[in-house]
Amino acid sequence: MRRNIVAGNWKMNNSFDEAEELVTDIAEYLEKNPVDDAEIIICPPFIYLEMTTDVSAESQFAVGAQNLCAYDKGAYTGEISAAMLAGLDVEYCIIGHSERRKYFGDTDEIIAAKIQQALKENISPIFCCGESLAEREAGNYKEVVQTQIEEALANLSADEMDNVIIAYEPVWAIGTGLNATPAQAQEMHAYIREILLENFSIAIANNTTILYGGSCNAGNAKEIFAQPDVDGGLIGGASLKANEFIQIITAF
Repeated sequence: MRRNIVAGNWKMNNSFDEAEELVTDIAEYLEKNPVDDAEIIICPPFIYLEMTTDVSAESQFAVGAQNLCAYDKGAYTGEISAAMLAGLDVEYCIIGHSERRKYFGDTDEIIAAKIQQALKENISPIFCCGESLAEREAGNYKEVVQTQIEEALANLSADEMDNVIIAYEPVWAIGTGLNATPAQAQEMHAYIREILLENFSIAIANNTTILYGGSCNAGNAKEIFAQPDVDGGLIGGASLKANEFIQIITAF
């Protein structure tokens, strides 16, 4: 079912004390000011997941991981499996983020395998797709996003798709201070629904939650979230400041 969601991706930031303070500040705000029209997900680094799920058990937000392994277990030094995340009550996982694609070689094939691992453990993937600046300027950005979606999701069943969240993240707007205009975000979110219609059904196209990621902040969230096909945001840097993240989760 289509939901309004704001997910905070902390990336590789915060000491333990900083992470605990940030989670506590958000939890205390939500205790006093419940948010009724959006779901909140916090995605800290792996080593802070247990602390974050402990706090979330008494709060309104859910917890997601930033990545997982494409294999279920074995001799994969340094990797974290979906089953390990599920054992910590992690409900979501970001998969296919552009930084994973760029720096760590996550291909469409690897991303598809990671999505399957997450779904097997009842973890909802937050699947990321988006084009680079060169691809946008070349005019083939729609084809790029279509290929990413079809390679990652085309083999999923309708029931599996019910648990998938898509995050459209124009790569040229991540950590750059640039962001897609509300019209550009709406254009791509509507196009993603067309891709889902072609590959699945009108129900999946209409009901899949699609988030915008890419320098979304307290200043532009309200206008972006007001677009008819935008269901919230995958927030990077702005999720590291409690006051700013709170402004974003109340922007609906």
